[in-house]
This record gives sequence, structure tokens and C-alpha cells, in this order.
Amino acid sequence: MLDAVNDLFAIYYAVFQGFCLQYFLGNYLEYRGKKSYLYKVCIVAAYAILSLFIGKLLPYGYGDIRILERQAVIFTMTALLAILFYRVKNAMTGYLLITFMTVSQVSFFIAYSAVLPIRSKIFDIWIWCIENGYLAGDGRITTVLHTTTIGLQILLYVICTVLCIASLKRIMFYFREKEYPISRTELCFLLTPSMAGLLICILLRVIILTVEGGTPELLYNQHPILMLVIPVILILCLLSVLYSIKLFQDMLSLNKERNSRVILEQQITSMQEQIAETEHIYSGLRSMKHDMRNTLSVIMQLAGGGDNNTELQAYLSELNQTFDGLEMRYQTGNAVVDTILSMKYHELARTAPTVKLYTDQLLFPDDIRIQSYDIGVMLGNALDNAVEACKKMKGGDYESFIRLSSFSKGKLFFMKVENSFDGNLMRKKGAEFPETTKPDKKAHGIGLANIKSTAEKYHGAVDWRVDSGIFILTIMLKNERSDEK
Repeated sequence: MLDAVNDLFAIYYAVFQGFCLQYFLGNYLEYRGKKSYLYKVCIVAAYAILSLFIGKLLPYGYGDIRILERQAVIFTMTALLAILFYRVKNAMTGYLLITFMTVSQVSFFIAYSAVLPIRSKIFDIWIWCIENGYLAGDGRITTVLHTTTIGLQILLYVICTVLCIASLKRIMFYFREKEYPISRTELCFLLTPSMAGLLICILLRVIILTVEGGTPELLYNQHPILMLVIPVILILCLLSVLYSIKLFQDMLSLNKERNSRVILEQQITSMQEQIAETEHIYSGLRSMKHDMRNTLSVIMQLAGGGDNNTELQAYLSELNQTFDGLEMRYQTGNAVVDTILSMKYHELARTAPTVKLYTDQLLFPDDIRIQSYDIGVMLGNALDNAVEACKKMKGGDYESFIRLSSFSKGKLFFMKVENSFDGNLMRKKGAEFPETTKPDKKAHGIGLANIKSTAEKYHGAVDWRVDSGIFILTIMLKNERSDEK
């Protein structure tokens, strides 16, 4: 009976590991075939069958040096299955396979260490019952012992299952950069705790059972303190695997944020220079236009008499109209914003003439204290995203538009950018903003992050939402200089 039950448990554990393998690898690697339920079942079945075959061919046998051979064969088998069913990435695949084996082995030994004291206490009770005559009869004793053994095995695999699934889910939660190209140094950093945990499990299989005088003896019986020490070591190994991944993910996020800030600082420095020059030119043009208008008026009056001056008057009139064309198309009260809007208007007129740009509600008060280049950074990034979204729309009955507005409320200043879009947003789990759809994600996709970073300089915030095919971005700022306390 026990042999049949052990075989059932072996089958269950092989299937369970196959499920965990396809669940874990499928989260990071692309399937070679069509992603379907049947394809996943094939992965689980292939792993379970090969695992059971290896188990029969190379049984564990605690204390046997062939444990290393078995582990090498299992790793090779798992790697071949990964190559067969997934589009592997060398560094990433190696890390995933070793981490999977480590989590599986450590979870089993933690469960074994938890069940062992319970097993010892229960069997001590049964022995006491037998010695005192409370449990008599060979058949009855056998039934009780077999039932107890089966119950403990169920408890063992329940603990192992819960711990293994919870650990793999936590790893997938921590490590979200699936497309990140892991370098050799980073791979060593990630693999060190996994390899340490795997080697500890192999060591335990070698030394946990010893034979003295022909009698097998558990290491725990010789050194009872190990019943406390070994589980603690195993739990620390598992935690080191999890937190090394979390630390690595945090480092990636920190580097990404740092790179974004560097790019933002470069943008701000460049924009500061351009804005200063633009404001200077804009002021000079206004002054020059005013003087030239007066000069042209005087010349036209002086040239007003006689028929010979007709061509001169026509020329001066045309020149006057040319100056009228130099007037800014937009008058928001901010020279930088007027310049940006004019640039975007001409870009839309050239590349997307069907997109409407509404700016009549975008006005800046005279007492605004927010620096012009910061407004330029936020509005420029927001308009870039809006223009890109409108260009992707495929026409139809829906209007492609960008609507800008602003208003003040007490000491707060609000800017709102609304634009139509095709309804498709890419957003990673846990990400604050939508993800860029451009191929070069390192060079793009930081516009909203830059807007948020600039808004925070003025104790502000950024909010976005989608309403009936319209993307609405709202920026809130405190109307004060960023260097004010």
C-alpha cells in the first residue's frame, strides 16, 4: 500500500514541478509554439515523464555521491526542455533554471524540516500506546502507522507546494524587467544566492542520513540542535534569493530614474538657452515691428503724392503685410508657450493637417512665478505625446484634436492637455504611466516622468485618465518659483 501511495506522491510532485516550470519560464520567455492550454500541458507532461524516468534510473539515495550526477542530469533535462519549448536567452534562461531548481529544493527541505519534528512526536505517542496496550493487534497497528505516514506525506507536500508557488510568485513580482539584457557581473550577483542554496540542499542530501553499524541514522538524531539550525539556514537562503532579486530590480529602477533625470537636466539646460534667446529675439522683434510700422507709415505718407509713386506704395503695402505675418499666431501671455504652440501648429499643418489644435482657454496670468523653461518642459513633453497619439488615429468619424487649457485656483495653477487617441494604451503592471509604443524604449517613454519631475519642483503633481477615447493629462503646480521655500 505504501509503495503505491509513494508512487502517487512521486507522480504528483513531478507534475507539480512541471507546472511550476512552465508557469515560471512562461512569465519571462517567449513560447516557440502557439500560446495555448494544450501547449502548456505538453510542457508539464514532458517534464513530469522525464523527471519520473530519471527518478527510476537515478534514485536519490541519501548519502550517495550519485546525487551530484542526478542534479546534473535534471538540470540538463530542464535546459533541453526550455530550449525545445521556449525562445531562450542565454543569461536569462540559465538564471531562471538555476533559481527554479533552488526554490524547488529549498522549499522541499523546509517542508521536510517542519514535518520531521511532528512525525517524531506522533510516532512517540503511537509507541507509548503500543507499550501500554492501548493499541493492540498487528493489523490495527499497521493501519495506524500507514495512515500516519500518508498523512504526514500529505502535509509535507502541501507545505512544499504552498512555499514553492509563493516564492516563485514573489520572484516574478520583484523581477519585472523581462527584456533587460543581463550582463555577466549582474548574472553572477543574481546567481550567487541561488547557487549557495542549491549546494546546501545537495549537501543535506549527502550528510542527512548516515549508516553506522549497518543501521541508518538521521543527522537530526545525532545532533538535535540541527532541527532548529537547518530550517533557519534554508529560510535565510530562500530569503536571500528573493531579496537579491528585489535589490537588483530596485537598482534597475534607480538607474532608470537617474538616466531620466540626466536627460531631463540636459533638456532643461538646452531649453534655458533657447528660451533666453527666444525671449530676447521676441522682444527685439516686437520693438522692431513697432518702429518699422511707424517708419513705413511716414514713408507711405511722404510717397502719397503723384502717379509715379504707385509702384512704391504697392511695394510698401506688401512690406507692411509681411510684418503683419510676423505676428505670433498664439497670444497666451507667455512668449515661450507662444513659440512652442507655433512650432507644433506648423508641425501639425505639415504632417497631420486634420488634427485640430485648440488653445483659446490656455492663458497665463500676469503674476505667474513659474519659470518659463519649466512651463516649456511640461507643455513641450505633453504636446509631443498628444501629437504622437493623434497621428496614430486612422481617421473615421472621430475628430482628432488637442485641447489646451489652464486656470488658477488660489495659489495653485493648473494646466490641462486633452487629446483624442486610438484607445490603445500599453501599461506595465505597477507602472505609474503608460508605456511608450516606440521601439527604442530607453530613448523614449520618459515624457510623463519628466513632466512629473518638473511639477514636483513646484510642490505639484500630475494626474492622467481616459474618458471616452480622450486622454486627459492634468498638471497642478504651486504658483511660486522653484527656489522659494
